[in-house]
Amino acid sequence: MMRLKQFLRNSANISLLLKICVVLILIPGCTSSTSPTYLKEAINEAIQDICKKEYKIDVTVRREGSTLWVYMPLEDMIVTLDKPEKYTETFSIEENAGGFKDGWFNFQYNIKPVPQEEKLQNVSLDKKVMEKINSVLKVLRRVLFSMEKLKKGEPQFICIIAADTKNGLILKNTFYFKDFKKFLYGFISLTEYQHRAIDEVDKTSAVIQDKEGVNLTYHDFGMEEFSSLQILHRIKLKFQRPEVDKNVDIDKEIIKVVTHVIKTYELKDFSAVGINNLLTQNRVTLSRQAILSRPIE
Repeated sequence: MMRLKQFLRNSANISLLLKICVVLILIPGCTSSTSPTYLKEAINEAIQDICKKEYKIDVTVRREGSTLWVYMPLEDMIVTLDKPEKYTETFSIEENAGGFKDGWFNFQYNIKPVPQEEKLQNVSLDKKVMEKINSVLKVLRRVLFSMEKLKKGEPQFICIIAADTKNGLILKNTFYFKDFKKFLYGFISLTEYQHRAIDEVDKTSAVIQDKEGVNLTYHDFGMEEFSSLQILHRIKLKFQRPEVDKNVDIDKEIIKVVTHVIKTYELKDFSAVGINNLLTQNRVTLSRQAILSRPIE
């Protein structure tokens, strides 16, 4: 349990670890599947069967509207590294929250530059866990790409949950299926795909001894919810990696992120965007027209 707590405290690089996992599957096989088309009603069973028969991985697949959920029970997903990995902290993210409600996008954050300090991450995801996630992604590609002639039946969003049923840890990867295809076909870069697919890590006792994911709540994502989560994900990456200089105007960078996501997915059914810098108490409200008229940077 100490390893798990340490991992959650020092998980600044968790997104990068999960993205490495995605790259391993996407680079070798960039062509669509030639296997027979799976009917909409059969894709859950097809994914489960292929995972079990070809990779010896037990998964439970659920469909909620346009969202496909894949639950994968594992154990001891966290391991201690023989050689700790070094990383440099430039910003401290004390809070990064928000979402879409009543026609408004609202985000609040407390992000501040800190003296640069080299730190060590002593724990990581087990490589076997990454391999299993890779295998599930391969199966998803194989089954879902065979549905290309059934565009009304293919899911819009995919959410993969790797659950440590022994220690109570979940790793969640959520992505827009069209983004998945765009990257495979070379329409968006690897870096852009990494920013669009959302990684989350959390500790919860709900998954302990839960082999089928019955104790979790599943729902259908909408584009506004997905976009909100992606904005938060991009903010985290921007200041954790970091992708900006420590003297950058944080509020302006947040607005850039919000604009990029809203215009990328061509969202128009919203009234305004509000951002609230909890550290400086600076609040900014931008109308829909103000956001849509801004360039993507």
